[in-house]
Amino acid sequence: MTSAGPPEGAAPGRPTNGEWADQTAEGEGAYEFFQAGRRFLAERHPGQAAMYLERALRLAPDKNSIREALGRSYYALGMYESAAQEFAELLRRAPTNDYAHFALARCLLALDDVAGALRAARLAVAMAPDNADYRRALDDCLAAG
Repeated sequence: MTSAGPPEGAAPGRPTNGEWADQTAEGEGAYEFFQAGRRFLAERHPGQAAMYLERALRLAPDKNSIREALGRSYYALGMYESAAQEFAELLRRAPTNDYAHFALARCLLALDDVAGALRAARLAVAMAPDNADYRRALDDCLAAG
């Protein structure tokens, strides 16, 4: 079971913990590409968003916010493997990111990896038990299993 758009949930795409505070000239270019990508994603143009976000990621590969937005773009394009890779890398860097667990669960479910999706969805729900989107994802995983 897949969703038509990117995984929705807990305010995705937000820079966290002053992630962009250390901008250099190169970082400023990355931030501009990131902002353009987020605008295209919000306007439901994931192909254009991915193009800008890929550029931003090349300039600033350490920015988790870029990976999250790029994963959402890939998901919206039906590129579930690429989306799963971005969310998995995001989790490697930030293992307590509940949204990334949720989004990874959605990607893995779309790829028919029910066991992996179930693990990720359970972690998302454990981290944010009141999030209805996360609970629905877990329910979808349980129904698929």
